[in-house]
Amino acid sequence: SMEITGAVVALDSTEAVVEEAIRNNCNLVIAHHPIVFSGLKKFTGKNYVERTIIKAIKNDIAVYAIHTNLDNVQAGVNAMIAKKLSLKNTRILSPKENLLRKLVTFCPKTEAEKVRNALFEAGAGAIGNYDECSFNAEGTGTFRGNEQTNPYVGEKGKRHLENEERIETIYPQHLEGRILAALRASHPYEEIAYDIYPLLNKWQQVGSGMTGETETVFSLEDFLAHVKRSLAVPVIRYTPVEGKKVKKVAVCGGSGSFLLNDAIRAGADVFITADYKYHQFFDGDGKIVVMDVGHFESEQFTIQLLADFLKQKFPTFAVRQTGVNTNPITYYT
Repeated sequence: SMEITGAVVALDSTEAVVEEAIRNNCNLVIAHHPIVFSGLKKFTGKNYVERTIIKAIKNDIAVYAIHTNLDNVQAGVNAMIAKKLSLKNTRILSPKENLLRKLVTFCPKTEAEKVRNALFEAGAGAIGNYDECSFNAEGTGTFRGNEQTNPYVGEKGKRHLENEERIETIYPQHLEGRILAALRASHPYEEIAYDIYPLLNKWQQVGSGMTGETETVFSLEDFLAHVKRSLAVPVIRYTPVEGKKVKKVAVCGGSGSFLLNDAIRAGADVFITADYKYHQFFDGDGKIVVMDVGHFESEQFTIQLLADFLKQKFPTFAVRQTGVNTNPITYYT
């Protein structure tokens, strides 16, 4: 419930970033990486995590971390990498499953448009780049109310036949409460007939990694230079594949080795990520070029992404991009 005076946006909420927030009268740090990755049982200041938390608490600084949430949305971390590399036709590399539901309901034909609009406004009916998606079919519904009812149409105690529409639409599971509230508010019946089905469909807007295509076909050497320049990285570790041409690219900010097989199945020529171990590089097996550009380097543009988003949503709010380089790694060249 605290009132926010200003925010510092950073990749990591380190002690130096908290000090920066204090100097600039900002009482909120918005970071991609959490400062706490496991439970804390004491605050003695013995390490950088405890020191950061102590300093934040003493100075009433709130720390907000987005991490995996921002990794798994269409306009998140990976979209920024794709943008910097000028990739086109981008898609989620590994979409999430079991996050979608289908709602089927029945209502009088005269009220169908009102119900549809309410469901759409609540967030139902989005498929890819399309919204307000539904399937509708006419039919006859029957019902009979007892003495405690006050039916919208028909008479209590008598079977009634009504010309109804069957409305089918999908929605993400986390919106279910809002969707059902909209259904109840817009539907004329006392007792609303509806069914909810779990779907096995992958949700293309949510998931790990991203694929895209370059404007032209690159040689591997030219693409390496393009990546180094576009992502401003000092060094790239990669697996050479002789004669490899680059057109389709898969990316994953941060530690993305778990997506290698997805990148291969997607037909990517190159997989750009970070935190690859020595033996993992062998897993490319000549099928794909694995490029490790560094963890910080792959996610550094997340700061700009968050700052731009906040400035758009809150144009009069004080948002600062951190001036602290939180990369714990320095390269000797």
